[in-house]
Parts: sequence; structure tokens; C-alpha cells
Amino acid sequence: MMTKKTFKRIIAVVTDSVGIGAAPDAAKFGDSGADTYGHISAHMGPDWQLPNMLSLGLGNIRADSEMPYLKPVAHPKAAYGKMYEISAGKDSMDGHWEMMGLPVTEPLGFFPDGFPQELLDQITEFSGRKCIVNKPYSGTDVIHDYGDEQLATGDLIVYTSGDSVLQIAANTALISVPELYKICEFARSITRDAPYRIGRIIARPYTYIDKDHFTRTSDRHDYALIPDQPTDLDRLQKAGVPTYGIGKINDIFSGIGLDDGIHTVSNEDGMNQTIKVVKSDRAGFVFANLVDFDAMYGHRRNADGYAEALALFDKQLGELLAAMNDDDLLLITSDHGNDPTYTGTDHTREYVPIIAYSPALEGGANLGIRSPFSDMGATICANFGVPAGEFGKSFLDELK
Repeated sequence: MMTKKTFKRIIAVVTDSVGIGAAPDAAKFGDSGADTYGHISAHMGPDWQLPNMLSLGLGNIRADSEMPYLKPVAHPKAAYGKMYEISAGKDSMDGHWEMMGLPVTEPLGFFPDGFPQELLDQITEFSGRKCIVNKPYSGTDVIHDYGDEQLATGDLIVYTSGDSVLQIAANTALISVPELYKICEFARSITRDAPYRIGRIIARPYTYIDKDHFTRTSDRHDYALIPDQPTDLDRLQKAGVPTYGIGKINDIFSGIGLDDGIHTVSNEDGMNQTIKVVKSDRAGFVFANLVDFDAMYGHRRNADGYAEALALFDKQLGELLAAMNDDDLLLITSDHGNDPTYTGTDHTREYVPIIAYSPALEGGANLGIRSPFSDMGATICANFGVPAGEFGKSFLDELK
């Protein structure tokens, strides 16, 4: 067993929403039977494969036959297992905070029937724009259904989902990105505490020709709650370990605990930025999120697009693996599920994979079923000799 090996750099890649089967408490969330990886595999058939993820041990995680064509390999190159969360919700914020040692145990505010009128009135008073829609909606459907009305009136398209989010969609020809950001910043400032306690305010700018021809731009911005207690990012940063966020990591943690980072425009860009960092001399902890699986395909219930995105990720993963040094450790996980074959359009409560790879490791260790997600953060802290928080148990010494 490896007891003293430490890595100069740890790279964690979160494949946003790529779950691996219903979590033990899935029924509580109305998600019994959800299975993002398994159902995509069944939907696509035997010709759809993820050779790099399978070589690391993706197919070895499942003891059942629910991933019918993603089979185990005899000699996985990585340690592998799966985790389930203890946070009260199944949002990206819950999942990422829990990975970094801070489970969200107090339920966030959910508004399945829309937001109170007094909140909308405050947004209107600040922005000078009326709020329309105000109910759960698919992000693309709401633009299709209300884009013409916004074009005619300049009103704000305000909507929510099964998560603790308030989203504002804006046609950039009418409402500039800076104006939308200011409105969302105001909405964030008045929804941090009870009675709202909304997890994220999300700015959703888009360009528009007509209801059948529009594009949500890469200027999306998430305004998350600020962590109310230290996370493992804070602990690492305080100990002098460099921390770097790729994708929406900075948004999820409101920049807290991160030295710097970079915004990305797609999964492909996110992987390119991660590969670029791995090829550099940057040390410490690199934390990347690939959001397209969730935003572009999971919520839209597009199994074919989801599968295509996973195939592209797997191809780029090969380049990432080839660029790694012996003193690098790669962790691949997810923050929740979003089964594109499931009912509705919301996240699904699922196990998430945990894969740990380094060229210096023998591979093949079965990390089993772990909880909470904080085991990942505890492992990262252990590697850098930093005391972790009260949640999570390191699996560093279980790596061969």
C-alpha cells in the first residue's frame, strides 16, 4: 500500500451531471431508477464506447449489468469506486461544496410554484423591467415560448427548475450582458438569507432571430451563495497550496479559496484548458468543471447529444492522460446525475464515479462505495499535508 507517496499536483475533473445509478435516497427525490451512464449506454448500443474511461476502470465500478455495453476490464489503470452525497439537495453547488468538505445540510429555498410577487417587485423596481413567466421551465423552452414577448416588451424572463435557482434569460439585443449581470447581482444580494436562501442566481444571455433560431451564449454567469464555513479550498489556500479553477468552479465558490482560474465556453474548451495546465509547470490543486453534459444535454433530455459529448470528452481524456507526469494525480468524478432518458428536465439523485489515476500508480484498487463526496477533498488535503474538515475520509493510502 502507498502510505507516504504525495503528488506535486492534483487535477480534479468534474463531469457535470454524469451519474452512475440511483443513489440510496433517490426515491426521496422522485428519482428511483435514474441512471445517467447506464441508460445512455443502453440507448446507444454496443458500438458506443468510452475506451479511455473504460481503461481506467469505469466499467469496473458497477457490479450489476446496468451499463450493458460499458464492460469491466481485467487490469484497470486507475483506482475506481463510486460515491453518494449527504447534502440536502442535488444541485451543482451542493455537490461541489460537499466535495470540498462542506455538505449543504440545511435545505435551500425551492420555488416549484414560482417566486413570491414581492421578490419580483423588488427586481422590477431595481431594473425598471417587468418580470414574466415565473415558474419552472426548461431553459431553451422558455426562450422558445417567451422570446417574442421579451423582444416586444423588454421584460425579464424569470424562471426556476427543480433546483434552488432563480434564472434570468435576456436577449442581448435588448438587455446587454453588463445590465443582466447587474440585475442578477442585485437579485443575489436580496436572496441570500431566509425566507429565500436561493442557491444560485443564473444570468442566461442569448442571441435571438426568432423562436426557432436562438443561441444561449457562453456569457452565462452563476452567482452562488458564499460558503458560510471554510471549505477544503480555503484550507489548501491558507496552507500555501496553489488553487486554480477551470469552468464554473469560480462561480460555484464565489471565488472563495481560489487563487485564480479561467472561464470556459464549452466542455472541449474546458478540457483544452485543463490539458494546457497539465503541460505547464503549475503545481497544487487544479479543479475543473465540464458543464455542457448538464446544461446542453441532461436538462434538454438529449441522450444522443449527451453520448456524443461523452465520446469527445473521452477522446480528449486520452490527450490529458498522455500529458501527465509521474507526480500528477487525476481525479474524475461528477456532482450529481441528469439522466437524459428520465422524466422531467431536472437533476437526478445518483451515485457518482470516483476514479483516481497517476502514471506512478499500479492501478486496480477498488475504492468501493463511499460517502460523503467529501472523501475526495479529504484525499486532496491529505496529499498536501493539510488537515481536512470534519467530513470525509481520505482514500490516499488505498491507492496502490
